[in-house]
Amino acid sequence: MKIINPATEEIIADIPVDDKASIDEKFKKLKIGQKKWAALPVNQRLACIVRFGELVQENIDELAKILTSETGKPLQQSINEIRGAQNRIEHLKSNAEKWLKEELIFEGPTTEKIVYEPLGVIGNISAWNFPYNVGYNIFLYALVSGNAVLYKPSEFASLTGLKFRELLYKAGIPDDVFDCAIGEGTVGNILLETDLDGYYFTGSYKTGKYIAEKVAPKLVPLQLELGGKDPLYIVDDVPDIKQAAINAAEGAFYNNGQSCCAVERIYVHEHIYDTFTAEFVKEVEGYKIGDPIAEGTFIGPVTRAPQIEILLNQITDAKNKGAKVLTGGKKIEGKGYFIKPTILSEVNHNMLVMKEESFGPIIGIQKVKSDEEALALMQDTEYGLTSAVFSSDQSRAEKVLSQLNTGTVYWNCCDRVSPNVPWSGRKNSGLGSTLSYQGIRAFVQPKAYHLRS
Repeated sequence: MKIINPATEEIIADIPVDDKASIDEKFKKLKIGQKKWAALPVNQRLACIVRFGELVQENIDELAKILTSETGKPLQQSINEIRGAQNRIEHLKSNAEKWLKEELIFEGPTTEKIVYEPLGVIGNISAWNFPYNVGYNIFLYALVSGNAVLYKPSEFASLTGLKFRELLYKAGIPDDVFDCAIGEGTVGNILLETDLDGYYFTGSYKTGKYIAEKVAPKLVPLQLELGGKDPLYIVDDVPDIKQAAINAAEGAFYNNGQSCCAVERIYVHEHIYDTFTAEFVKEVEGYKIGDPIAEGTFIGPVTRAPQIEILLNQITDAKNKGAKVLTGGKKIEGKGYFIKPTILSEVNHNMLVMKEESFGPIIGIQKVKSDEEALALMQDTEYGLTSAVFSSDQSRAEKVLSQLNTGTVYWNCCDRVSPNVPWSGRKNSGLGSTLSYQGIRAFVQPKAYHLRS
């Protein structure tokens, strides 16, 4: 499989891929190794995870360059991701033993307790846009819970996935407890046919739905972290319109908008619409675009070449239906998968850009007359990942947020994930929860004990 640098279109690696025979062999090995791994105390398993985190931080410069080379993520943003993902390990250090230990429920003639047992060998089909964040959410939490993991990195982040394996082994994770499945969609399909004890996928709704249909007859745990069409409402009482525009722009364009929880549509109260929009355009036009290795670059290439056409199609559709392009709107010619950051005004929900996931540097800004109109538009989606409101009035913001059917809501912030609270989607944004104590319990199954003396 050829690994292509999206900034230069050069082949930077050519790596062997798995087939059914190699996947079967890895699975058999993991099935045996998991039993020994699960027999270890939680603190011993956790020590390996902690050491892994230390090794990652010690090698951060090399790892960031690898991530940037295969995804096009600006180098500083790669460093930020790797540093930021460490908070998952800190969360496990503080919480894993607490939430995995047995619970005494009732002590009496018949004592009752709950013991939490690992699922077994789980499959993690992961994503390329934040491979450290979304990967850690699954494979580190699964490992500390006593599971073995067959990890399929995205074909667009496979070099990073192989570094995970290398450093996990160096940290003390046995080679029969974690392994990688390398390849494109055909390898993912082999995993769906393998007798795994759970499936954890991060990616698009279309693929997530396909996986759910394929593994449903197995009756094993399934979690899906899928896409979003995440709305942001700018209320007319924000104390600083310029700062609100700066924060909103970062929420929309960080990592080139290639984030499940990126702001994908903005609603602005009519009283401040013109001022906000002008400040928003000014901020975005100040972003440095180009070589992701260069210092100060904020917008690099999109990772996948086909995404360019999807974005251009959304722009054309919006223009044909009356939208105005305030900035951007075109592919940048030359080597690499570059498209100019694009802002559209006079948009509405008849346009693809306000309804379908963009996953790129493009945003529509729609004027609203009231909180009620903003709420109705925010609710008008098949997705349910995150929603945000910028306002000086917490009660006013929470009145809107409480009525939104999303797994996460934000007041005066956006595009944020914390290991302390659950990360979950509703409707087409997914099933199940990662992170928090619920994310630890996602990889175990309870066994009830009735003990009569």
